Amino acid sequence: MAAEPLLGNTLGTHLSTAGEWLLSSGLRIVLVAAIMYVALRAARIVALRLFTLFADKDDIEMKKRADTLSSVVRVGLTIAIMAVGLVSILGELGVQIGPVLAAAGVVGLAVGFGAQQLVQDVISGFFILLEDQIRVGDVVEIAGKSGLVERVTLRTVVLRDMTGSVHYVRNGQIDTVTNMTKDFSYYAMDIGVGYREDVDQVMEVIREVAAELCADPELGTDILEPIEIMGLDKFADSAVIIKARLKTKPIRQWAVGREFNRRLKKRFDAEGIEIPYPHLTMYMGQDRQGNAPSLHMKIEKDVEKA
Repeated sequence: MAAEPLLGNTLGTHLSTAGEWLLSSGLRIVLVAAIMYVALRAARIVALRLFTLFADKDDIEMKKRADTLSSVVRVGLTIAIMAVGLVSILGELGVQIGPVLAAAGVVGLAVGFGAQQLVQDVISGFFILLEDQIRVGDVVEIAGKSGLVERVTLRTVVLRDMTGSVHYVRNGQIDTVTNMTKDFSYYAMDIGVGYREDVDQVMEVIREVAAELCADPELGTDILEPIEIMGLDKFADSAVIIKARLKTKPIRQWAVGREFNRRLKKRFDAEGIEIPYPHLTMYMGQDRQGNAPSLHMKIEKDVEKA
């Protein structure tokens, strides 16, 4: 009979201890979890709005940089909040934080030696963001891949090319960045016409077509300056090449260039200006007296049998 009160006292002691823990450490753990949830939501909102407040809505370049930095800041704040919250919860569970942090430092040092590529990626990504080399929405060529930048982190840059394929490029692999849409863009043209054409007349036609395009209500706003014609650039095998370029808003050079080419082709056709294609001239040679050997040709026709 004495064992029953003893068992009841032990159960009561455990329930009392559990109740005290729930009212003290348990409530603190719930409070920490609630603060983590609120902090994560707040970090997301702050990261989204912090840079957009300083970005002009009409400035596309500033908006792209704001989107890039906000995504990086959001990830950084999320990691920091989760780390602090987990350490606080472990402390409430009775885990000694000092030895855990010391062990984490040793493990981190060992991982650092074994993950040199990761460290290189993070350092390279930091300088890419610091120097504003790549932003979300840019069209770039890096590490032999080109495409539209969809995401930039401290470790990777995510590109999507014209075919829809997605490329994940480690920042440590990026030695050279070719940004085709930073601040403004150029659509460069090598316009070939026949040797018989009047070059001055051709350049005047090009100016007129470019002026008409600048007055277009849809694409005219994408053109920043009148067309720049450098002049006759070179003598090719079957054409003379006139070099020119159009300055446009970022990433709009291809749409403007395609429409310019369409209009120029129609105008050349209307003006009778030749757009040549490669020609082949056969030279049979001459002897010392200036006589050329005869060229024997045989033409065969296929006759269908009845």
